[in-house]
Amino acid sequence: MDTVTNTRPLLQRSDTDSDFDEDPIAVRKEGLDDEIDIKDTRPLFNTWEPTDRYNIGYIIFYVLGTIILLPWFFFITAEEFWMYKFRALNTNVTLTENGRSELQACFTSYMTIAATVPSTLFLIINPLINHKISLNIRMIGSLLTMLILFIVTTVFVKVNTDSWQNEFFLFTLGIVVVLNIASAILQSAVFGVVGRFPSRYISGAVSGQALGGIMAAVAQIVSLTVGASPMLSALVYFIMADVFIVISILSYMFLASTMFLYFRYKELPRDGSIQYKPVHSLDKSVSPIVRDISYTGILGKIWVHGMSLWYCFVVMFCVYPAVTVLVKSVDEGNKSEWGDVYFVPVVTFLLYSFCDYLGRIISGFLQWPEKESWIIAVISIVRTVFIPLVMMCNAQPRHHLPVVIASDWLYIFIIIAFGLSNGYLANITFISVPKIVAAHEQEVASTMLAAFLGVGIACGSGISLLIVKLL
Repeated sequence: MDTVTNTRPLLQRSDTDSDFDEDPIAVRKEGLDDEIDIKDTRPLFNTWEPTDRYNIGYIIFYVLGTIILLPWFFFITAEEFWMYKFRALNTNVTLTENGRSELQACFTSYMTIAATVPSTLFLIINPLINHKISLNIRMIGSLLTMLILFIVTTVFVKVNTDSWQNEFFLFTLGIVVVLNIASAILQSAVFGVVGRFPSRYISGAVSGQALGGIMAAVAQIVSLTVGASPMLSALVYFIMADVFIVISILSYMFLASTMFLYFRYKELPRDGSIQYKPVHSLDKSVSPIVRDISYTGILGKIWVHGMSLWYCFVVMFCVYPAVTVLVKSVDEGNKSEWGDVYFVPVVTFLLYSFCDYLGRIISGFLQWPEKESWIIAVISIVRTVFIPLVMMCNAQPRHHLPVVIASDWLYIFIIIAFGLSNGYLANITFISVPKIVAAHEQEVASTMLAAFLGVGIACGSGISLLIVKLL
């Protein structure tokens, strides 16, 4: 009796898997011993998807997306802690008009510069050097760096720094610089990898970024509700960041050790070419396929999407959070707990972050427009209207412009529309770009998008300083 041996690769679809495309790498002629030379002009990787049992891969990408910005969100949420650390220690210190010491007054501005400049620089550099550094080094290295920095920051919550405030000020800024470099490397690595996966995984990673903002806002509101001291609140924030970074490291190690990835990253050559070896090919004689990467060619395909994403975040950071954090409730000063305590944390931070998150989720289901880059560009440009709208709200103090929108409900409506449109546009751009480039260009295209995003944040943050002075 003849026996039939099944030589089909483990992750290749069966005849009943009608939802998957044929895997071009695993094409074989059964029953023939002769080698058949098949010229395949289709992309190296197509849209077939291996089984993601229990959505573990999707959840891990969600976690990795969250951890990109979550530690930084906790860092800036602990504002009262930093104000305590840099408070005036004696009555001889000259205070600003807001009653703050010199270190308190300039800390936020210096921290913004220390965060945006290195982050933007590395987001631009990353697409050019990623092929020279293995994925594991970029992922694990950046996560371990973030973990070490936050452990140090957590320890200093309990350290008395009053006798060396100036040195601690510089030390903290140094931590901010290195933290944002690590975050930029991690962001490029995550989006470079997830860009080669189906759109739902991209949507998961992008949505995870917005989830970090929600978690930080909730933590702040809980802290206000229980009346925790600035020291205790900061300790809780930083410990939460430590725990989430550890979870992210373990999650990535699990993902990298499984067969879930489409391909196994090989050590990349120094000539700029990229080699990928499919995990699902069991034929050891198959050599890695080398594809040349043209950075200008990729940029020519995605520049409209990239500029749309850039301008999306320019508009966002022109007024958020620099102007929105100044918007007060019309009930402030009327002994209203809502107006005096919760309005800014709930509306400015929690509501905006939730709407941004919801917009990213919606775009994962309603993927329109995808390849119509001009429509994405128009949507991005139309969002410019949010800049004057937020400026007309009850932002205080004001020196030049009058308050036109003196209504909490109108401001809340503006925040909802602002957040939803930002999340939707950001996610639909990340989903669309991998579909308009060749398969071997998807990683570089996604890291380029991350660079556009970073430059947009830097530009918007710089413009926000001028907008605040115009109020």
